[in-house]
Amino acid sequence: MATLVTFHAHPDDEAIMTGGVMRKAADEGHRVVLVVATRGEKGEIPEGLLDDGEQLADRRVKETQAAAEVLGVSRVEFLGYQDSGMMGDPSNDGPDTFWSAPVEEAAERLATILREESADVLTVYDDFGVYGHPDHIQVHRVGMRAGELAGTPRVYQGTANRDRMRRAAEAARAAGEEGGPDEEMTIGKPEAELTAEVDVLAYLKVKRAAMRAHQSQISEESFFLALPDDKFGEAFGTEWFIREGQGPGVTETDLMKGL
Repeated sequence: MATLVTFHAHPDDEAIMTGGVMRKAADEGHRVVLVVATRGEKGEIPEGLLDDGEQLADRRVKETQAAAEVLGVSRVEFLGYQDSGMMGDPSNDGPDTFWSAPVEEAAERLATILREESADVLTVYDDFGVYGHPDHIQVHRVGMRAGELAGTPRVYQGTANRDRMRRAAEAARAAGEEGGPDEEMTIGKPEAELTAEVDVLAYLKVKRAAMRAHQSQISEESFFLALPDDKFGEAFGTEWFIREGQGPGVTETDLMKGL
């Protein structure tokens, strides 16, 4: 048994970005640990969702714990920072936000968990935070440094396949469907930079269930849950990563192989 630690910015990111590899690792007998930097306080609050006196952050913690059960997580930890909001928001530079936290301090918080768990594998995000959210960018900075501090053997940067998304959008437009990302899209990384491609089609129902657990942010009408099964599989049936020292091209299809 090895230990996989997945590090995310907000509740629900884990279900979207790494839900497949988490459940896969758990089913194969590995220990899975989820660490979340913030409690997602800046998320939108659907009307009538919260109970009287209930705070969104508290609801999102409960939702994370519910999703963690679905994903086979053995331990859930929050680093205790505040949600920074979208890039450019005045809240970015608040004194307790994750974006404003000193990287070394935050990395040591995460490294402590990595040491406690004797983590074999850590997942973070790419250097653009996949899509440019300040907390996601900070996950990259903090996570990469924490991996160094703890001496974690394998550190993977979760990302998206930009070229594949563009091809899918082009095919949709050619078929007369609503257009998607264009050539200016900056989500994810170019295909040539990706080094790990994990097929998680077998875990699509699990990923949907984990997303559904985050009721305050992912409604039944959302993009994530409203997609038909085939489109959901195309969008979320593969999880992509970059590991320094691997490649060029995809050289890994299982983050836990050999452990």
